[in-house]
Amino acid sequence: MVKRVKLYFTPGLEVEFTDRDRAIRQIYELAEKGTRVPLVIYGPEGCGKSALLKQATEVLGERGFDVIYIDALHREFITHTDVKEVVEKLSEVLAETTNIALIKLADTVISLAKDLLRKWRKKKIALLVDEVFQAIGLEKSEIYVKSLLNLIEYPPESYENIVIITATSEGLSRWRIGRHRWAWLMPIWNMSKSGFKELYEKIPGDKPPFEYIWKLTSGNPFIFSQLHRINWNIDIIVNTLIEEKNLTPIFITKWRKWLEEAIKDPDTLWNPNTPEELINELTVRNLIIYFLRDRDPALWIDEAPPEKDLELGIGKYVAWQTPLHREVIKKALEIYK
Repeated sequence: MVKRVKLYFTPGLEVEFTDRDRAIRQIYELAEKGTRVPLVIYGPEGCGKSALLKQATEVLGERGFDVIYIDALHREFITHTDVKEVVEKLSEVLAETTNIALIKLADTVISLAKDLLRKWRKKKIALLVDEVFQAIGLEKSEIYVKSLLNLIEYPPESYENIVIITATSEGLSRWRIGRHRWAWLMPIWNMSKSGFKELYEKIPGDKPPFEYIWKLTSGNPFIFSQLHRINWNIDIIVNTLIEEKNLTPIFITKWRKWLEEAIKDPDTLWNPNTPEELINELTVRNLIIYFLRDRDPALWIDEAPPEKDLELGIGKYVAWQTPLHREVIKKALEIYK
């Protein structure tokens, strides 16, 4: 059994990486086969993409890879390598405080990968790049993915295996990257009910019943951690998200008719008469996942969401990122009547 990494949950509380057994098996498969093109994982904010990539550093390191993980947005890195220059260079870039440093960090990872192959003669390398598109800007996402692909297709030296995985919550980056054949995109969903219950039971202290938390979060560990941090006060999160998602009276008034239907069934947004502008607005604000894939397990990282579960805000083609995101829209509709 691979070592399970410790992950931040709330201040003063860390939990062991939980569940996602199928996803870990998929990482093992990548360790055997490599990635022919960069793998881009996308899914709801806070669903556990970063946690999976951090766990993947252990899986790949165990399999003999020199591994570099960066979270470009939060200025964090993890390495599994005996090349001390890698850590030194990443630390040097992260010491810079400008926004340009985030772009530099993203480029540095590719440069270090080339050095691992050419200078240090490493044969198995893995790059795990988290939230890079938000850090460097959506307009640069396509060319960055192409740079990652070039590392696979035109390496400075021959190699045995390369694994490149990047993850994003930036809704529109999926469409930008998907226009080309430079990456393989795979969705990941919130945790399964059984896995989420396992996480729920690891959290000490008094907490609401599991079913109550499940119906608010649909298995989203970040929303769970936020609820825990504010002593389960839903109103605080809802009111904060109304502001963070910029749900102004103008926005709500303009789209009221469609939003009122979508809170009942998100698949109403799949109607061809739905304005594309609204779909883009809800997507870029990370309120919905639009165009859900067929639930064939081969098309998903870990377990796919149910075919349809209106109680959790999941339709066949469209879903609210969590039931709480739906509640945010519902509250905004009430406030701005």
